[in-house]
Amino acid sequence: MSVKEATRVVDVQHRYAFALLGSVQATLIFTLAAIAVPLPAIGREFGLPRADLILLSASYGLTFAGLLLFGGRLADRYGGRRALLAGLLLFAAASAAAPFAPGIEALLAARLVQGAGAALVAPAAMAVLRTVHPSPAAYSRAMASWGGLSVLGATAGNLLSGVILSWLSWRWTFAVPLAVAVPALALAPRLLPPTAPHRGRALDLPGAALATLGITLASYGLVVTDVRPWPSATVLLPLLGGAVLLGVFLYVERRAPDPLLPPRFLLDRRRALALAAIALSACGTAMTFVVLSLHLQQTLGWSPLRTSAAFVPFAVALVAAGRAAGPLVIRYGAGAVTTAGLGTGAAGLALLAATGLQAQLPYAYGTLPGLVLLAAGAAASFGGASVRATEGVPPQRAGLAGGVLNSAMELGPTVLFALLLTLGSDALSLAATGSALAVVALINHRTG
Repeated sequence: MSVKEATRVVDVQHRYAFALLGSVQATLIFTLAAIAVPLPAIGREFGLPRADLILLSASYGLTFAGLLLFGGRLADRYGGRRALLAGLLLFAAASAAAPFAPGIEALLAARLVQGAGAALVAPAAMAVLRTVHPSPAAYSRAMASWGGLSVLGATAGNLLSGVILSWLSWRWTFAVPLAVAVPALALAPRLLPPTAPHRGRALDLPGAALATLGITLASYGLVVTDVRPWPSATVLLPLLGGAVLLGVFLYVERRAPDPLLPPRFLLDRRRALALAAIALSACGTAMTFVVLSLHLQQTLGWSPLRTSAAFVPFAVALVAAGRAAGPLVIRYGAGAVTTAGLGTGAAGLALLAATGLQAQLPYAYGTLPGLVLLAAGAAASFGGASVRATEGVPPQRAGLAGGVLNSAMELGPTVLFALLLTLGSDALSLAATGSALAVVALINHRTG
């Protein structure tokens, strides 16, 4: 075999590996987003109050976000591929149980276990991706495309769940992740290279417990603000408890010999800005999905299927901009692409705040322009920021980088989303999120 032919074979193997890992990553976020549209149907079947529906909606994200840092440490210590397979097995088992849940308790348990499996899969997938693309240039190109996979998964969740609910049953929505997890389990040993474990590293169990409990409690406190007032004990106790535990976590990490999250990892200004860009972009897209879905169905009386169809242009623009992100990062740099993406996303959110919720304006003029701008901006922002967030990270920290990056993606649709929705109106919340994107774009531009 000639050198040229060997290179072509390696390139094909790398594309297959990326396709497998990317499908898994998108499915994790699909599973997070796909429950939004079927929630009313689940509530009617099980006779659930709004508080139980909010908890069910948040359950997957609670364990996903809470265990991500520990999942990253496990991936680094035992090897990315091994951790990926273990997480996929857990995720697949919970996905198989969810469609057959006889009641809210079983469905809630399945969602919690799904989130735990996802928290191991997400950072492990990034650790394996680092092995597939060992050179910094190739890894940066891969990360530029990787960044948009999460918002693509969220978009697919909103689109497909409406179709499934209209034609089948809400239970089939929970079967979709299984259709990806099972083939991934079968193909991963053949398509993915083994990753070297770093067994000299301690697991930092105290740090893992503090981070998991702190993030989970604080996230739960913010989630229940949808059904409880801020001064209530149901909100304040988990918020304060989570804040205290996270404070103790930071104290412990500064003194741990091998901390779960080294404080200096987040002190890099460019990495911190990249993580802020990811969190805000995720918040903006999640807020748009929720606000527009409610507006189209409750205010305009659209069906779930028609509501899902309204987001098709968003998905098209997202895919197109995501494909362009890699070449743009190579040509102009990750910082410039991130800044441009944030600015474009800010313009999209400003348009949606001004015209997207006006009932008298047709969809094509009132909602569509802002949706397309937001999709293009989010894809560019995720692509550029994902490269910047992982620049200079050594291979033995790839799982940590994956855990932190995915934590930022989870932080946006939970913590920031809950805070910004308290501003008084949906339009004001969208405008405030767009303003935050613009501020981070300006700071990022000045940082270079």
